[in-house]
Amino acid sequence: MRYALGVEYDGSGFQGWQGLGPSGPPTVQAALERALSSVADQAITVTCAGRTDAGVHAQCQVVHFDSTAQRDPRAWTLGTSGRLPPAVCVRWCVPVPVEFHARFSARARRYRYRLVNRPVRPALYRSLMAWERRPLDAEAMHRAAQVLLGENDFSAFRTVHCQAPHARRDLQEISVRRIGETVEIEVQANAFLHHMVRNIVGSLLEIGAGAQPEAWIAQLLAGRDRTLAGPTAPPQGLVFLHPLYPPEWKLPAEVTL
Repeated sequence: MRYALGVEYDGSGFQGWQGLGPSGPPTVQAALERALSSVADQAITVTCAGRTDAGVHAQCQVVHFDSTAQRDPRAWTLGTSGRLPPAVCVRWCVPVPVEFHARFSARARRYRYRLVNRPVRPALYRSLMAWERRPLDAEAMHRAAQVLLGENDFSAFRTVHCQAPHARRDLQEISVRRIGETVEIEVQANAFLHHMVRNIVGSLLEIGAGAQPEAWIAQLLAGRDRTLAGPTAPPQGLVFLHPLYPPEWKLPAEVTL
């Protein structure tokens, strides 16, 4: 039987999503597989919708796994959460057809980046939000970001370690807004390159701070040169909100198109 899970986690104490072997540093995948294997009383491996880096969080990561163990969705959800560290929980479990694939069945992914914008560093939300001391013009950042919409080559915003075969991605939505001392960037695309969101944010911050003009983002996109773009924004401000799937899979509304 194949199951899909919605998984929430605070990535602060993990070296990212992907398992790094039994003697490696803690990862979300390793913790989840241990907990699921305990519930199933058999070895379980999971496949996720999108891998996250060290320090990056997820509101609803989606994974799938196969098991012959006779457990209902409530047992998978509560039993697994009870065996996970406090920073990880399973929010829901849905039986799915064997054709469902957490990564390849997804049609889009959505991320949110939040930062505190004030002269003094944050204390209360330091593990969940980044910090920028320079005053930011969120409206200028939003206007500049709109040039990224559509299918483009995002080579200027991918890390040199990115293993994707090409840099073309369809960026479907991007917005920047200010809520008091918080600046929030949300972005949705069919898929993302390694560090793509954090690199876009890093360049938008230069525009928001007045160090670069709004037209700079268009120049970076056309130039396809990572070395000319802004720095990679810190990981703690980034949350993988959720992937999105066609209605045919009958998943919860938050991950359905």
